[in-house]
Amino acid sequence: MSVEVHVLASGSDGNCTVVRYEGNALMIDSGLSFRATKSLMAVNGIDERELKGILVTHEHIDHIRSVQVVSKKLNLPIICNQNTFDASHFGDNPHVRISMMNPLGIIGVKVTALPTSHDAVEPCAYFVEAENKKVLVATDMGRVTCQIERALLDADVALVESNYDRDMLETGPYPYLLKRRIDSDKGHLCNITSGEIIKKTITDRRRKIFLAHLSKKNNTPDIARETVSNISGIRRMDLDCLEFKGDTRIIKM
Repeated sequence: MSVEVHVLASGSDGNCTVVRYEGNALMIDSGLSFRATKSLMAVNGIDERELKGILVTHEHIDHIRSVQVVSKKLNLPIICNQNTFDASHFGDNPHVRISMMNPLGIIGVKVTALPTSHDAVEPCAYFVEAENKKVLVATDMGRVTCQIERALLDADVALVESNYDRDMLETGPYPYLLKRRIDSDKGHLCNITSGEIIKKTITDRRRKIFLAHLSKKNNTPDIARETVSNISGIRRMDLDCLEFKGDTRIIKM
């Protein structure tokens, strides 16, 4: 059986990715409305009965908007560290605790939470291993931790944050303090840094790169791909990202 990665949403409006394997699936974040999530799942051919849990990276609203509703309506456990669960106020929703760097086995796959640097209580990325295929979902990080760098070396598919273009951020409409927060070690990765870490972790193995969490106001798909391509040496056509609201992507391995 193949492993599929479905990017249903990736950006400040909401984030949601589904990893499918052998008729089962795990959702990573649920930052859209429940209605929008169900609609995009249907468009992508994902049966809600396949879902076996929701992995949560951190407590910001664009990642947890409908986590509680999805959990209750589809009877799914919320999988995250205790600090994130408490900060998200998930209440009596079923919770499976995961700890940083301690792999958790579920639906025949191995899931590892990797620490990231972001302004949340205990943010993480997720490294999912199934059928000798490895998927990294790493967004919302102001710098690249050594754990993320190692995972990038091993990943067959990597969703890597490429949040903003520095010039667009500096000349854009955001207030000064918000600009500084975004462009900090606890903020987000710019296109340049994303390109640099992708280049640094290139190996002989074939790897699919998806640029994730692009800012609506401080980036564009064309600028992100062009910048990362120029720095990493990867052909522009081999770098993917979502193009518009409602756009989705299926990556098969």
